[in-house]
Amino acid sequence: MPDSDTFQPPTRPVIVHDVTMLSPLGDDVMQVAAAVRANISRFNESVFYNQKLLPLKMALVPDGILPPLDDELLKKGGISPWQKRLLRLATRPLTTLFKMRGRGALPLFLACPETLPGRRYRITDRFLSLLKIQTKQAIDMENSYLFPFGRAAGLCALEAAMLHIEKHPGSQAIVGGIDSYIDPYLLSTLAQKNRIAGHGVMDGFIPGEGAAFLLIGAASQLSAEASIDTGSRFILYPPGIASEPGHRYSPEPYRGEGLANAVTDALDVNLNSKVDTVMISFNGENFFAKEWGVAAIRNAAAFTAEPAFLHPADCFGDVGAAFGPMAIGVSIMGMHKKYLTSPALICCSSEMEQRSAVCLTVI
Repeated sequence: MPDSDTFQPPTRPVIVHDVTMLSPLGDDVMQVAAAVRANISRFNESVFYNQKLLPLKMALVPDGILPPLDDELLKKGGISPWQKRLLRLATRPLTTLFKMRGRGALPLFLACPETLPGRRYRITDRFLSLLKIQTKQAIDMENSYLFPFGRAAGLCALEAAMLHIEKHPGSQAIVGGIDSYIDPYLLSTLAQKNRIAGHGVMDGFIPGEGAAFLLIGAASQLSAEASIDTGSRFILYPPGIASEPGHRYSPEPYRGEGLANAVTDALDVNLNSKVDTVMISFNGENFFAKEWGVAAIRNAAAFTAEPAFLHPADCFGDVGAAFGPMAIGVSIMGMHKKYLTSPALICCSSEMEQRSAVCLTVI
């Protein structure tokens, strides 16, 4: 993560040139968006069991479509099975993005899982070098950073990538997110707390996994090329980033201030019309409903009377840190196919204090 002492929020929007992803719904943004639109889910019983010896339902990418771990990494020590899974999840979409653009080295701003009670392993800066070995792509390591903040991390990474582009005119950057709940220690903790949806657990969620990547550039490039080969241009504005003092693991009162502040900041841009699409990281747990209620009431003037309200975790499960980039990609496809209306607001809430939101428009 960039040095917070020298960090200044970006002031200019960016254009999205390409999107790639891998989720339980498929390995292509159009396929994933179509499945979400059709309300298709990929929830199945897994090899993991709860305290009642019942199999946990999860939304997982089939192991057979994941590329193997690179031979060089197989020989290295200190890489947990969970980290190996993350590397394999990222390989295909990241490699595809590089191949589609055919450019030189690009910086990667990567959203990663947050460290939670019950999660034995954590992501360190070493992961970027492992990812470069695994994918064999020209990642600009000097300007690449990790953002280990969970669901809100993708938009935190986007903010940093926007700032990089402002400081380097004409440059491009990759914003990505990757996560997986295939972590026995974490699953055991969540199951013991009755947080995983299943028999007898209604207020729970379906653990998922996935990876998604965006190629972005300065919006000044608008006259030069359309984005994502759709003939349209998709613009992301500087996101709103905030903290929730009363998050799930905090003793402070939960008032929903974090997401409300993030949404207010995200909406402080020059939109031509009111927001008509909301994509949010709701995962099926009631906990997050309160903060959206606070955010919606405080910012009611910015929304149409009945905006489309989507929470695609109903289809691909809780994909954690991959949610932000994945939601942006699904929103873009919806706007391209004209069943979603611009502008859209993407909202993300982590388990810990991080909250984020961003506006997306099409021109």
